[in-house]
Amino acid sequence: MEIRQLEALLGIADHGTFSSAAEALGTVQSNISNRIARLEAELGTELVNRASGTVTESGDIVVLRARRILSELGAIASDVSELNADIRGQVSLGMIGTAGRWIVPLLLEALRTTYPHIALRIIEGSNSTLEPQVINGQLDLAVLAWPVLAPELTESELFNEDLVLIVDRQHPLARTGGSVSFHTLANYELLLPLTGTPIRREIDEASRAQGVELRPLIELDGLRTIASLTFDGHGPSILPATTLSQHLREKFVAVHIDNIAKRRAVLVGRRFGFPAAPVRATQALLFDVVRNPVNVPDGVYLPSSPSLQ
Repeated sequence: MEIRQLEALLGIADHGTFSSAAEALGTVQSNISNRIARLEAELGTELVNRASGTVTESGDIVVLRARRILSELGAIASDVSELNADIRGQVSLGMIGTAGRWIVPLLLEALRTTYPHIALRIIEGSNSTLEPQVINGQLDLAVLAWPVLAPELTESELFNEDLVLIVDRQHPLARTGGSVSFHTLANYELLLPLTGTPIRREIDEASRAQGVELRPLIELDGLRTIASLTFDGHGPSILPATTLSQHLREKFVAVHIDNIAKRRAVLVGRRFGFPAAPVRATQALLFDVVRNPVNVPDGVYLPSSPSLQ
């Protein structure tokens, strides 16, 4: 079994076809086909369905292991570079959208100053899309909403933030005196996160504790899309406080909701394995920039001493 064979299989899994894998790896399609054929012969099973070009069930198992193997190989050079105080390498970081609005600019600026040779990739999404990518090694770390369900991941509290009603200043709900109850919200249709997502569970637990069932105008698994709909005039929404940027406050207001818990954001990584030097450096830097009180936007609260478990 050769590294090139594993790279070929990952190329097909990530890019969908033999030709796309060849282009990504800088070779020709015949080389990819030969590497896959030799790997299949050694393992005694089909790894890629030639008719559809998709990875088989056996191939999925090999892909999962191959990601870990190649990740560990890539970490060797990065860890050696750490001895020379010149940490370099690539880090893939997942980020829930609302957190990225204020964290990513701070992190990029800190990386330029402290670790200029770390190349950062940011992948935005929701818990449901980002958790599997951390587990299978496509992402090194991710900032997610608590709770995190996968037992393969470890988590550390990063910050808490208010869940608020985002509403146009001309809407009746904007004239409630600075706060609003769930009983009042029940009289209006709202743009809400998808049922089952972490933030929607927080909203539903709080509203049902008040004996209220909210009325969704639409449900979406994407907070930034919900925010865009609100800002385009389609109705009020319940979202994290950081959703309302400063330049939008002239037209929209964040109204406090009575008796609702704060949303918790956590940093997650894989429970097993030792992160490479660039990953450890980025993790530490992320905590540094988030915990600096100067950087904290309105509605965000810091835990006393976060650290990865």
